[in-house]
Amino acid sequence: MTKHIFVTGGVVSSLGKGITAASLGRLLKARGYKVMMQKADPYLNVDPGTMSPFQHGEVFVTEDGKETDLDLGHYERFIDENLTRESNFTTGLIYQSLIQRERAGDFLGGTVQVIPHVTNEIKSRFLRIEEQTQADVVITELGGTIGDIEGQPFVEAMRQFRKEKGAGNTLVIHVSLVPYIAAAHEVKTKPTQHSVKELRSMGIQPDFIVCRSDHEVDASIRAKIAHFCDVDEDCVFENSDCPSIYDVPMHLAKQGFDEKVCQKLGLEPRERDMSDWNDFTDAMHVANSLPEKTRIAVVGKYTQLPDAYLSVIEALHHSGVYYDRHVEIKLVDGEELTEENVDEELAGYDGILVPGGFGLRGTEGKILSANRARVNKVPYLGVCLGLQMAVCEFARNVAGLPGAMSSEFEPECTYPVIDLMPDQEDVTDKGGTMRLGAYPCKVVPGTLASEAYGEELIYERHRHRYEVNNAYRKQLTDAGMIISGLSPDNRLVEMVELPESMHPWFVASQAHPEFKSRPTKPAPLFREFVRAAIAHHEGVDRHDVNPR
Repeated sequence: MTKHIFVTGGVVSSLGKGITAASLGRLLKARGYKVMMQKADPYLNVDPGTMSPFQHGEVFVTEDGKETDLDLGHYERFIDENLTRESNFTTGLIYQSLIQRERAGDFLGGTVQVIPHVTNEIKSRFLRIEEQTQADVVITELGGTIGDIEGQPFVEAMRQFRKEKGAGNTLVIHVSLVPYIAAAHEVKTKPTQHSVKELRSMGIQPDFIVCRSDHEVDASIRAKIAHFCDVDEDCVFENSDCPSIYDVPMHLAKQGFDEKVCQKLGLEPRERDMSDWNDFTDAMHVANSLPEKTRIAVVGKYTQLPDAYLSVIEALHHSGVYYDRHVEIKLVDGEELTEENVDEELAGYDGILVPGGFGLRGTEGKILSANRARVNKVPYLGVCLGLQMAVCEFARNVAGLPGAMSSEFEPECTYPVIDLMPDQEDVTDKGGTMRLGAYPCKVVPGTLASEAYGEELIYERHRHRYEVNNAYRKQLTDAGMIISGLSPDNRLVEMVELPESMHPWFVASQAHPEFKSRPTKPAPLFREFVRAAIAHHEGVDRHDVNPR
């Protein structure tokens, strides 16, 4: 029988429930168990696809094309499994499903209520991922904080599910803030006590408590929490701030966290193999301690919230560690870049990356960034919109198409080198209607893209509705641009680059390779981009930069 672990949060949001859940997933997988993860979000949006990155951070896209919460990116990076559309559901999705069924008469005229209908629908999602993946363990994180009104149906569904599954087949981990009060020089347990009291009032007694704090939570404090929250002392764990999120699995493992979880669930505590993970974290700390650093500018428009580019930032870090180098990342606001200041603002960077995005704001700054990278022979990686802006820049300044732009931003522009996909022309809904998920791409031999991937057919994840306009493909290639990746039917441009006679490393992808980057397996395009940036910094040929 599949075992289910539920992770809840107490006191405040943004505690790191997702990292705690992902770390446990990694530890259980290292013991040879098949682990799948999911996030249950209580907000009313059907998915985060239409939510502002300023509110929600990045939208992570699964292999099968679901727009999901950014925590799924953490899950995939930690457990190294491709999650599915079943791995993220919201209150909005639950209600949408129920309303569709009610309109179709599926409830035979009965009154549709939170209990049992909403809770049954939530429980069906817990079961669906179990049935589809045949996982040994499913870890479900409940978004939000215990006590939130919108989370109550999820907690009730968890309570019912635990009872139906029977003893020993489920457990609940409560991640709670244990704040440090500087004036008193001590950490305080009362918020956690109240949070657990709230959870117990809803019928759920946590099996484990994980104490989040910026200070150490010593054994005496943990014993106090155990006593007041009716949890065994050896089931209260300390998770104070670590130098990196990738240190959290071993920080918890050293306290016997995963071993105790196996014991509670009746799972054999197989030997744990974290050798690859530990090799990565050891190399990461060595690289981060180096005084020399390779500097990369990420030119976007959501720069006030780094989580908006979370997967991009993590993919760059993975790649830096791969080469035993310290990569320093600076988020640059494209809206602030002008022809007068772009050279000054981007001076000293060894690589320029323009990530995905939507909307007109900041696009001219991104085009200027691509221009500076091309003219000054600074390594450039364009991702999604970053490809489109690079094509616009090349069209304007090399291919003789002045004012070239995307019709997304200038519908009446003279040279719409980026245009709407034909099958998107009549689509009016914004959510879940783009080209989403993994699509095949033929990589042209002899290109930088081919060097990076080493394969003729690859799959990367997409999230966009505009494409390179085929009406201008010949003019672009005649001017020197190389189309290094195409859809199998040759209809869609997937990757472009400049020949090495024009630039040492200038590549752009319509897809989002950052979504598939892993700590121990960096995304190929990010890996080679960082390699080129290191070579630029050190003044050597990129082929002389070797992995650790």
